[in-house]
Amino acid sequence: MVKISKEAALAYHEQGRPGKIEVKPTKAYRTQTDLSLAYSPGVAFPCLEIQDNPDEAYRYTDKGNLVAVISNGTAVLGLGDIGAISGKPVMEGKGLLFKIYGGIDVFDIEVNEKDPEKFCEAVERIASTFGGINLEDIKAPECFYIEERLKRTLDIPVMHDDQHGTAIISAAGLKNALEVIGKDIKKVRIVVNGAGAAAISCTKLYMALGAQKENIVMLDSKGVISQDRQDLNEQKRFFATLRTDIHTLAEAVDGADVFVGLSKGNVLTKDMVRSMAQDPIIFALANPVPEISYEDAMDARPDVLMSTGRTDYPNQINNVIGFPYIFRGALDVHATAINEEMKLAAVHAIADLAKLAVPDVVNDVYKVNNLHFGRDYFIPKPVDPRLISEVSAAVAKAAIESGVARKNIEDWDAYKRSLSVLLGQETKLTQKLYSTAAAHPQRVVFAEAVHPTMLKAAVQAKAEGICQPILLGNDEVLAKLAKKLDLSLEGIEIVNLRHPSEQERRERYARILTEKRQREGYTFQEANDKMFERNYFGMMMVETGEADAFLTGLYTKYSNTVKVVKEVIGIRPQYKHFGAMHIINSARGTLYIADTLVNENPDTETLIDVAKMAAKSVRFFNEKPVISMISHSNFGSSQSDGAQKVKHAVEYMQQHYPELLIDGEMQLGFALDRELRDEQYPFTRLKGLDVNTLVFPNLTSARSSYKMLQMLNADVEIIGPIQMGLNKPIHFIDFGASVRDVVNIVAVASIDAYVDKVKKNLADPID
Repeated sequence: MVKISKEAALAYHEQGRPGKIEVKPTKAYRTQTDLSLAYSPGVAFPCLEIQDNPDEAYRYTDKGNLVAVISNGTAVLGLGDIGAISGKPVMEGKGLLFKIYGGIDVFDIEVNEKDPEKFCEAVERIASTFGGINLEDIKAPECFYIEERLKRTLDIPVMHDDQHGTAIISAAGLKNALEVIGKDIKKVRIVVNGAGAAAISCTKLYMALGAQKENIVMLDSKGVISQDRQDLNEQKRFFATLRTDIHTLAEAVDGADVFVGLSKGNVLTKDMVRSMAQDPIIFALANPVPEISYEDAMDARPDVLMSTGRTDYPNQINNVIGFPYIFRGALDVHATAINEEMKLAAVHAIADLAKLAVPDVVNDVYKVNNLHFGRDYFIPKPVDPRLISEVSAAVAKAAIESGVARKNIEDWDAYKRSLSVLLGQETKLTQKLYSTAAAHPQRVVFAEAVHPTMLKAAVQAKAEGICQPILLGNDEVLAKLAKKLDLSLEGIEIVNLRHPSEQERRERYARILTEKRQREGYTFQEANDKMFERNYFGMMMVETGEADAFLTGLYTKYSNTVKVVKEVIGIRPQYKHFGAMHIINSARGTLYIADTLVNENPDTETLIDVAKMAAKSVRFFNEKPVISMISHSNFGSSQSDGAQKVKHAVEYMQQHYPELLIDGEMQLGFALDRELRDEQYPFTRLKGLDVNTLVFPNLTSARSSYKMLQMLNADVEIIGPIQMGLNKPIHFIDFGASVRDVVNIVAVASIDAYVDKVKKNLADPID
């Protein structure tokens, strides 16, 4: 675990813009009209609508996506009562987590008031601003009163996360841990060390899952909470045990099945762990030092199932697995509360998620290949992208079914997809690609199946139904790799192209290629030798119709692959060149960028082909191309050779394809800024239009542009490279591509192959 120094932490919070969160406008604001709509006089109209019906605030304001993180600083993150303003960095941090995991906006509010009555009054007076309230870092027992009162007096969800967040995650973990070892929650003995807000809430939720009160022993700083003690508040007295034979932690855990620590570090000893029942479950959740270290617990009892609050050990119980998604689901149905039904729905959704196959992105983050449900993985990891769709949907559904929702959801699949789009895990474009490919899955050859990324992508693409994978490689090698990566190759075709059994096919492919290229000096022997190479063999599979599409590139240099594709597949007869395109999905929309791979320094003729192919490709994605030809020059402002070749390409395209929306040459800034372009160059054919396609003057500028966007903006999604102008669907993969990147290209390749079959004889106006 990385050691965090004081200097590094202070610099993180201070450097650049102080703090961790900001407010950004969501509407246009550049023109006078924009400002008149945003403020006076236009803003009066939504105000009046809300006056007539307060629920319209969900329609016209951010209320439905706005949560208040409110604290008085009396129990801050292990620091204790440090005061309201001192706790502000924590509240900002909570706001950051809400945003990045749930897409939820947050105002952090630090109330300098310890009196519970006055604190509640302050919250009640501002509550109408928000769609929900997250109470944070308020000490017990005041936190119990504050939450209960606000739940009664307010008509929006209120949750004290210190209580219920830990309870929900640990309850899901306990449910699964007991399933792993085959124990019944109704029969296990549970020891809870700690009696604060989190401990009380956790234990109540365990009881809601079936734990029996008589099997639970709770301890506070004075020892076992028993009926004979006179110093108990109402919350503690509820859990007072009738047993008179135990007073200490050592006595309580003897023979116990479960230990849940919500207290302080290093209070559970190895001897205590040894005294527990077979397959003991230990949740040591004190932060930053757990009640017993992971190493000591495992050393004492190798059969232990262990959880901590730390990221560097298995089964981390982290509130971020819950609160962003619980509030997300509550907000999306305009819930009036977060009730017990919603909390239990979250427990079951989190528990069930841990039993599903772990997505590749999670394995990559934790540098493992084989996470699967069991002793070392019975709680989902915080980075699991499915949490938002599974947990939020479960919470929203429970809100509707329990009668606290103001808004109904009819299409749950569409709702889950919208949540993935919200966090940028998917976009509407990728969802459309996947659904389209799944409707007509094609046979896609994976040339470099021995590359872990390619193999994972093939398995995932098959699982998602977007293609029928064909793997090129040695059967035994692929089987060993699949076992190492914990992948199933069941139902996936493997072709060992170098095996003697493939000799007839290699020779047949060689004869076909020789006949095709015999006037270019090809001999049968030369062609036959090349059939031992995966790119030649795989492309011949597509050329002969024994496969529909082909993927390569993770191992092979582009220059080599370009040579092979020209020899085997060839360029469509209407072009003299081929190219590649990348799709950029960002908050401002979708951009298509060409040529990003093939043509290093294109001349005018090549740029014309690239522009034609780009227009055709954009229409392939069901969009109308609006094309800007990029240069350092604006409409003849430079007479350099580089500017002139772009200018001549534009002139040709406008003359021969007058219906096509294309103009240039122009600088990138003018291409992407419609208002600036229209003001400075009102004669442009693109007046009033937003450009969606950029044709760059050379490979360096095209690749640099999309790579810079990718590196500077984590929210940008890149799909590509997508090949343009080839006779068959042959696609290259960027070096360093992720599994998701490859699967995206698989979807494109599968659609490309299907469309190629359907539209083979249909004319295109750009051709």
